Amino acid sequence: MSLTSEYIQQRLQDKFGEQVGSFEQPYGMLTFEAPKEINLKVLNFLFDDPHLQFRFLTDLTAVHYPDQTGRELAVVYHLHNLSANVRLRFKVFTDIQTPDVYTASGLFSAANWMERETYDFFGVNFVGHPNLKRILNVDEMDYFPLRKEFPLEDQTRIDKDDAMFGRG
Repeated sequence: MSLTSEYIQQRLQDKFGEQVGSFEQPYGMLTFEAPKEINLKVLNFLFDDPHLQFRFLTDLTAVHYPDQTGRELAVVYHLHNLSANVRLRFKVFTDIQTPDVYTASGLFSAANWMERETYDFFGVNFVGHPNLKRILNVDEMDYFPLRKEFPLEDQTRIDKDDAMFGRG
């Protein structure tokens, strides 16, 4: 049986019903989302199901959407079925006040480092992570640099020569 996006979507909906949704295919990659409370159940299903077998975590990161109240942070998982060469994107959203998402490090060893990096730059608290601490930034840093909480460059500055920055 061919592992099509329609088949994967049907298997997910059969298992989780209305809890999974927002199915899309940007650039040909199946993308969907589920509540953060069931992220591990969905990941375990994708890993263990004998027809799906998404057993390789290609990437794990976050995205900050400051205008989406209650859904400001998205944790994005990219999974790969190596035998069928099929990839998918799975998203869970959380609010910025309580950015708690269950860790996937028990299922995917690579998630350990990826979750530490995501915590370091976005502040997502991966509940149950064995060693969640900063990995690239200094420990004293009291903010998360990839959140869109800082003003953009002041366009009225006159102390810079735009030609030196490739803008002129």
